[in-house]
Amino acid sequence: MKKLLVLRHAEAGMSLSGGDHSRDLTARGEEEARQVGRLLLEHSHWPDAVLVSDAMRTRQTAIWIGSVMGEKGSTPYVDPRLYLGSSRTLCSILNETPETVDTLLLVAHMPGVQDVSMELASVNSVEEAVISMAENWPPAGLAVFGFRGMWAELDHRNADLSDFHRPAV
Repeated sequence: MKKLLVLRHAEAGMSLSGGDHSRDLTARGEEEARQVGRLLLEHSHWPDAVLVSDAMRTRQTAIWIGSVMGEKGSTPYVDPRLYLGSSRTLCSILNETPETVDTLLLVAHMPGVQDVSMELASVNSVEEAVISMAENWPPAGLAVFGFRGMWAELDHRNADLSDFHRPAV
């Protein structure tokens, strides 16, 4: 069974330069990211690989998560295609994941994270988790999927959503 963790970056503030791409995490966002790291450890969701948008807020989210996870974490791979990527783009990037990866953490943006997660959620998904994910995906919201098969075959409705976590900060 493979595991896919889809995370919206933690809370970000305004950019000093005025550009969306360079927005930093707020103090609350830093705590949200650390909370995600603790949650991943608590639930034994240790990613073999981490894919991260090249925006400052997603990279900082991954760094704070990694600081909590320590040796259980994985070095993030920055992919600029994830920055504001559509669900199709995100799914295509997921399909490129090497088969040696059992657990993958994807850190990206709205609406792509929500759209791709809604498209991947199978009929066997936990209904409450799907409803929660569909209603409102807050910063640092995390969807946890399991699926059988190869990353290259991950597509519409073939991953089971087991949990949707919201930050408690």
